[in-house]
Amino acid sequence: MTAARSVRIVIADDHPMFRYGLAAALATCDEVEIVGEAADGSQLLDVVDHGNPDVVITDLAMPALDGTAATIAILARHPHVAVLVLTMHEDNQALLGALRAGARGYLLKGADRTEIIRAVLAVASGEAVYGAAIARRITDFFTGAQGDRAASAFPDLTDRERQVLDLVAAGCGNHEIARRLALSEKTVRNHVSSILLKLRARDRAAAVAKARDAGLGAADHNGPVDMDTNR
Repeated sequence: MTAARSVRIVIADDHPMFRYGLAAALATCDEVEIVGEAADGSQLLDVVDHGNPDVVITDLAMPALDGTAATIAILARHPHVAVLVLTMHEDNQALLGALRAGARGYLLKGADRTEIIRAVLAVASGEAVYGAAIARRITDFFTGAQGDRAASAFPDLTDRERQVLDLVAAGCGNHEIARRLALSEKTVRNHVSSILLKLRARDRAAAVAKARDAGLGAADHNGPVDMDTNR
């Protein structure tokens, strides 16, 4: 009877010691084989092209090409490869970006060796795997529970102020918020001022941080936060 082939893995992370530790942990499992490592997204593409892995374990924040962009490129070239994200980033923006890119699993770096190996074997067999905290975020997003959390997190805000705060957290300037909500820019500025006062936030950036912690802004955020309140 022929023994099952080991799952071939490539590890990508810009911290050498983390790669070393992860590789050492995975090497204790007979079911996996590490066939390459990469320190950035561009290097990851080269390693995948030449290493023919079954699974890529990648961080999101890397130089040259981030993990989300690398995932898109990998799956365009090698659709059979399963991408497992292993990162410190647990915000909705990072999570949804990775899922849209095609990642089959998403774990936080606090995951232990057993959980990581289990996830590697699962995604290699075609399953989708998420850590408990990440699974709750996904469920909340698709059931709309993040809106309930936002309401409980910001009970002093009106429904309209929560709408404005959501768009501020999504990176929209005042002009764009006014267009989307069919308001005047003056009205938007007034709402933003009221929000800052009620949240006791010193500036727009502080309000954005609080909003994203409550789950606002993730569904629409496509870039850096626009701090220009005149646009």
